[in-house]
Amino acid sequence: MDADLQDPPELLIEMYAKIQEGYDVVGTRRADRKGEPPIRSFFAKAFYWLINRVSDTELVDGARDFRLMTRQVVDAILELKEVNRFSKGLFSWVGFDVAYVSYENRERVAGETSWSFWKLLNYSLDGFINFSEVPLKLATWAGTFSFLISLVGIFFVVIRKLTIGGSVAGWASLVSIILFIGGIQLLALGIIGNYISKIFLETKKRPVYIVKEKG
Repeated sequence: MDADLQDPPELLIEMYAKIQEGYDVVGTRRADRKGEPPIRSFFAKAFYWLINRVSDTELVDGARDFRLMTRQVVDAILELKEVNRFSKGLFSWVGFDVAYVSYENRERVAGETSWSFWKLLNYSLDGFINFSEVPLKLATWAGTFSFLISLVGIFFVVIRKLTIGGSVAGWASLVSIILFIGGIQLLALGIIGNYISKIFLETKKRPVYIVKEKG
């Protein structure tokens, strides 16, 4: 719970009641972003839209870190040994039965936020890096695209040479060669990146499964 009272303490009664109903996690989420600067709201919505399309772990838009968890969920999170933690992703990754209590956004009671635009940007990048392999695969896709474009360029240069004859303009040959070499380099980086992504996941030592009950 944040100390600025943007997380309503009075929700604890309702949250505890849901725990009593059998939920393992009861989180809170803002139903709106009233009072936030428009540019910040725009980037926040863009972040959730994008990360939910490139990650296997779903993040709930507006979800806060203010939540109640059973001892079992807490122990599951403590099993995750990674140091560089993206808490929103970890809370979703462990699973369990989750319920959310919505509330209207509140202004801070006192003080100013320490989350600058750049801190939020870095935090968002942590989310992509920790819960998506897509950034590492971008090199593979870019390399494949450059390689295919270079093949088209080389084909064009050869056909023009055979049909029209004479010397081919130097820029076409040069661009094709650059794209060909660059494409191969990016493909190689992409392959290396895929291996790195697997190593990265292994170093986190996340359990393969989290067992809620044993028969």
